[in-house]
Amino acid sequence: MFDMVRALRVPIAAAVLLLIGAVIDAAQAPSLTVLCSNGLRAVLTATASQFEQGSGNQIAISYSVSSELKQRIEKGERFDVAIVTPQVVDALIAGGTIAAATRTAIARSGYAIAVRRGAAKPDLRTVESLKSALRSATSIAFAKEGAGGLYFTALVNRLGLVDELAPKFKPTVTGTEVSQAVANGTAEFGVQPVSEILFVPGVDLAGTFPPAVQDYTIMVAGVSAKSEHADAARALITFLMSSTVDRVLAARGMERVP
Repeated sequence: MFDMVRALRVPIAAAVLLLIGAVIDAAQAPSLTVLCSNGLRAVLTATASQFEQGSGNQIAISYSVSSELKQRIEKGERFDVAIVTPQVVDALIAGGTIAAATRTAIARSGYAIAVRRGAAKPDLRTVESLKSALRSATSIAFAKEGAGGLYFTALVNRLGLVDELAPKFKPTVTGTEVSQAVANGTAEFGVQPVSEILFVPGVDLAGTFPPAVQDYTIMVAGVSAKSEHADAARALITFLMSSTVDRVLAARGMERVP
């Protein structure tokens, strides 16, 4: 009987040791702070848990427009990975905040117009039909400092429509506020990257801007030059560039940068 009890204790003790080891490993695994532009929000939301499970690292993510994230970083906010627009990441590299060797273009998304769920969709196939749709719209929302807002205001100026359309503008701070304005009827159109329109409650993708005037918001990742978890931070970027994420990108209106 004593030998049987002792025999049982051996595998039980081994299992307990394995469990303790797993707990210790989890406790020692670094927690990554990620500052991410709204352009990659849908993708990161869908894939973050997969990275966490596979790596053992937890991720704390804060989303906003790239310009606001840049201001926070320049004021000293600590982070491990930033995912922002090319202009912002390059400025942070120039300032020594992001390690230049870690700069990685993750994906891009074309610009589009969002309408309230179930509303009629405008014809956006040509530049002329786009101009007609914008002239007919009662109101147009966009994030004034976001990539989509900067693209749209530059485009309106190029098309010579500033005087006609300015009274209809409803600038917001974030893309989330653009979606909310469209969903609740405060704005008829919302200008955003496709990735910020798909899967958003209350809004539909009306269509992308015609090829002749289309442009893209590009999401670029970089590791903080002061990160204490640089290896884990680079591992996150490697994961975001993996084939595992490709399907998620396509489903959320994004593609790899050529």
